[in-house]
Amino acid sequence: MSDNPKNGQNKWDFTSIWQKEKIQKGSRITFDVVWNILLFFIIIGVIGLFFAGGVGAGYFASLVKDETVRSEEEMKDNIYNYAETSVMYFNDGETKLGKVRSDLYREEVKLNEVSNHLKNAVIATEDEYFNEHKGVVPKAVMRAIVQEVTNSSVKTGGSTLTQQLVKNQILTNEVSFERKAKEMLLALRIERFFEKDEILEAYLNIVPFGRNANGQNVAGIQTAAQGIFGVKADELSIAQSAFIAGLPQAPFAYTPFLNDGTVKSEEGLEPGIDRMHEVLERMHEAGYITEQEYQEAKKYKITKKNLAKPTKTANNTYPFLTPEVQERAEEAIKKQLMKENGHTEKDLKEDEALAEEYRTLASRRLSSGGYKIHTTIDKEVYDVMQKVKDDYGNRFGREKTVSYKVDSGETVSETLPVEVGSMVIENATGKILGFIGGRDFDRQQLNHATDARRSIGSTMKPLLVYGPSMDMGAAQPGSVIADVPYNYPGTSDDVQNYSTNYHGFVSARYALAQSYNIPAVKQYAEIVNQNPVEKYLKKMGVTKLHRDDFSNYSMALGALRYGMTVEENTNAYATFGNMGDFVDAYMIEKIETKDGEVIYENKPEKTKVYSPQTAFLTIDMMRDVLEYGTAQRVKSQLSYPGVDWAGKTGTSQSFKDSWFVATNPNVTVSMWTGYDKIAQLDRGYSSRTQGAWADVVNAVSKIRPELMVPKSDFKSPGGIVRRSYCATSGLLVSDLCSSVGLAKSDIYNAKYVPSKVDDSLISGDFVKVKDQLVVAGPNTPREFIIDGGGVTLSPEFLKENGYTSPAVLRELLPNTSKWKNVALPSTESIGSSVSTIENDGKAPSAPGTVYASGSTLTWKASASNDVVGYRIFRASKPGGSFSLLGSTVKTSFSFSGGEGIYAVRAVDYFGASSGLSGQAKVGNPGAPEPKPKEKNDDNSGNGSSGNDNGSSGGSGNGNGSGGGNGSDDGSGSGDGSGSGDGSGSGDGNGSGDGSGSGDGNGSGDGSGSGDGNGSGDGSDSGDGNGSGDGSGSGDGSGSGDGSGSGDGSGSGDGSGSGDGSGSGDGSGSGDGSGSGDGSGSGNGGD
Repeated sequence: MSDNPKNGQNKWDFTSIWQKEKIQKGSRITFDVVWNILLFFIIIGVIGLFFAGGVGAGYFASLVKDETVRSEEEMKDNIYNYAETSVMYFNDGETKLGKVRSDLYREEVKLNEVSNHLKNAVIATEDEYFNEHKGVVPKAVMRAIVQEVTNSSVKTGGSTLTQQLVKNQILTNEVSFERKAKEMLLALRIERFFEKDEILEAYLNIVPFGRNANGQNVAGIQTAAQGIFGVKADELSIAQSAFIAGLPQAPFAYTPFLNDGTVKSEEGLEPGIDRMHEVLERMHEAGYITEQEYQEAKKYKITKKNLAKPTKTANNTYPFLTPEVQERAEEAIKKQLMKENGHTEKDLKEDEALAEEYRTLASRRLSSGGYKIHTTIDKEVYDVMQKVKDDYGNRFGREKTVSYKVDSGETVSETLPVEVGSMVIENATGKILGFIGGRDFDRQQLNHATDARRSIGSTMKPLLVYGPSMDMGAAQPGSVIADVPYNYPGTSDDVQNYSTNYHGFVSARYALAQSYNIPAVKQYAEIVNQNPVEKYLKKMGVTKLHRDDFSNYSMALGALRYGMTVEENTNAYATFGNMGDFVDAYMIEKIETKDGEVIYENKPEKTKVYSPQTAFLTIDMMRDVLEYGTAQRVKSQLSYPGVDWAGKTGTSQSFKDSWFVATNPNVTVSMWTGYDKIAQLDRGYSSRTQGAWADVVNAVSKIRPELMVPKSDFKSPGGIVRRSYCATSGLLVSDLCSSVGLAKSDIYNAKYVPSKVDDSLISGDFVKVKDQLVVAGPNTPREFIIDGGGVTLSPEFLKENGYTSPAVLRELLPNTSKWKNVALPSTESIGSSVSTIENDGKAPSAPGTVYASGSTLTWKASASNDVVGYRIFRASKPGGSFSLLGSTVKTSFSFSGGEGIYAVRAVDYFGASSGLSGQAKVGNPGAPEPKPKEKNDDNSGNGSSGNDNGSSGGSGNGNGSGGGNGSDDGSGSGDGSGSGDGSGSGDGNGSGDGSGSGDGNGSGDGSGSGDGNGSGDGSDSGDGNGSGDGSGSGDGSGSGDGSGSGDGSGSGDGSGSGDGSGSGDGSGSGDGSGSGDGSGSGNGGD
């Protein structure tokens, strides 16, 4: 092979190519192209960046163009201006109430008096580049802008501590990009004039930290440290510093205290604890604390044990009033700011940060604006109310020591006084003229008139039950509601009255006056599905409601989930005084600038809640509360008792709250008393509450008679009529209802007058059981049935209204004299499974011993509950057989039969008789009598012997007279009820001497009696001396003594023989000896 390169060289030899610079040339061309392209984009990017920067700078400049260049002195004034001088005035516009401070509870502190842990925690949390930046962190600003533009759900914010200082102390009323731009510009200027320590110190003194242990709003680190943990700012631990440093982001969300100073629940504390852990993590990441310190601090517990305890604060002239006015003024300014910036309450509810910003802005604007705040408070009224409270002193009730468990499980004890809340509101305008916030502000800062929420008890009844019911046409003052055993619908829980008693049929008017609970709950159950809470209660300013409140039947008795304040309750009652129009109560009349420009003014608006007719009817019903109801003593305590007051008392469950609220044509005045912790008020609490109310009214009436003593009473608005109604049903009066005295009258809204005539009553036969009318049963002895019959409730009426259970029927008829003429129908007609008079199958217990005084017998009533009357018996001698003398429904009996042995048996509803009572001896029974003179007898025959075997309790064998031929007791019918022929004397065909038959009280027609003294013509039997009581039982007291026999004419039916000799033992009555010849047998039964 040849070595000639031309013939053997490889054309792809890399070395030769490189040596000829072909690769280098190609690379340079490629590089040049790529570089030119890249350079083009770099130039475009730089141009775009400058353009964007120019546009951004231009936009920024446009946002701050109106911001004047502030001098260093001006900025210092703003930064260190912790308090300003807005002034509050009473309602005369001239008398000063006091000055508004920038924060009521702030103590300035120097930076060297603050824990390093706290300074590090604040910087790590709020501004990690604080020591490096010049007022603004561009990266943070860009991040915030991107989040805003992209509408990111996570917004970390871009404000440095310097910017926050500007936001809190300089910029006051904007929530916008413009304000943000100004904030950045001012932050840059502040960094030029202030050292970092000065900026941090100012920030720590002005930033809000939520609430302290007294429930007061606090600002500044010193006040926060003392108010939250009970230590000074330089004593804060790592964990405590982390907790406080986390508060400014959302002070009221993270604060451990509620506005009354109580520690939040475990659930309520969680957000603040989570925030503390977040701050600790940032401190650890920033290197401010070690791993060990980090882990140790995380174990720190935020519990009541580790938090500050409530402390006394310096009192001032108006400790309850000043913060209340300031809080309301801040709220007024906040609403004004929201209006200016186009935000709504809904916006603030959905954005806590925005809400917090508005609260901060309003507070600072109020404190630094130098405003004149005009209130509705009448200084003299307010002052005299405080004096009443102080003078009443211990009459509010005694102090109590209560024990309760805290979160740690420890039981603590606390001695508490009875607290008080009261308010006076002008009806027509809603102006709050004065109030009592509590007994002692130094001890308890909670305002019991405006902030404390309590159960309002029965003061709810007019607001939610009777007012709405009358407005809907579901009831009127004369509507009848049965106060009988009743359970809350859908439960087995019974509704109870205060007294635990029942009162039967009552009118709505009477039920309200006496504050009966059962009628209120029953009536509320009739309307609850029409949503009276939404339609009425909410319209009267009660807005803090739980969803369960809308269907809770115990709401009728004041059982709101969150309760109501004294202000809300007073305001609601003023609706009645304002004839159905609600005007929201207010305390801030207007707010002016120093130059007199009005930036806020309250303009009362009316909301129609009730018709004027409903308002007047409710007022008229509440008048009776003071006339004969639960507040009937109040008028006697008033200096002007003639003023037309209408009101209602109230007591919460377990006697924890006591209320009295009343309105007149001008004002509404309230009074509440109770303990702050759960404790029961002592007996007499209602009288004490009403007494305090009367003292307030009298004191204010003395200085403001034109306000408290109206020139006229409440006027009827028209459309009000008076109608009669039946007390059983509330319907128009029937003749039968009127005949038994149950017709009543009341006023009505003409639209809702009853149109139907009462049909709840029917007539019938009755007996009395325990002084109560009851329809006679089939076995009830007829002798005890009331003459002329009676009136009973219709079974249909009872069934229609559900009055069928034994428990209800027993309580249905009121225990008053008017209702004693009305009875309940029989069990069978109602369909009840148990009778109202239950048959226990036993004979009734015997009456007490009989006593005789003159011609009257008396005895103690039988202890049995079903007794309808008594039967009186007489024996002619000791040991002799008893015969019936008469019957009565009373526990006394008049007789004229002379000497003998007397006893009584009780008879029950079912016809059963008791044993004999103890006996009474009259005269000298059993002594021999002189033999009567013989007479010729026109009637032959000796009469039949009295040995016929009549039944012991019945009427012999019924051969004529009541005792038949010789009833067992010689009298015929032992109980005097069974007369033979009803015409003759009691001895029937017994001995013709008239002495033999029974005791003469067995005559069938009850017109004649036995043999007595008189001779008989066969029609009125013998003695003519006294047949019983004419009741048909032949109970004549003079019968049966056999003393008048012997004329042969006395046999009852004229069939007896007239030997005149055979009058038994001479006494003739029921001892078994009294047939014609005195030889008749008998067992002496009744």
